[in-house]
Amino acid sequence: MVFMVPEIDNLEQLTLAERLLLVEDLWDSIARSHEADLAIPEWQKAELMRRRQKHVQNLSSVKP
Repeated sequence: MVFMVPEIDNLEQLTLAERLLLVEDLWDSIARSHEADLAIPEWQKAELMRRRQKHVQNLSSVKP
């Protein structure tokens, strides 16, 4: 996708939807060019797994 980046001073003139799309496009471009820098650290993966296991072991504790 190719688009023109608005001047910073003109961002307030964009609609909320347009600004959210701009943020999404910016994040996608960062993720593509810096994928290795954005990797989830092993300690964080382990913590996520621990929390998931705790959740699965006690499904009755979930509240809507």
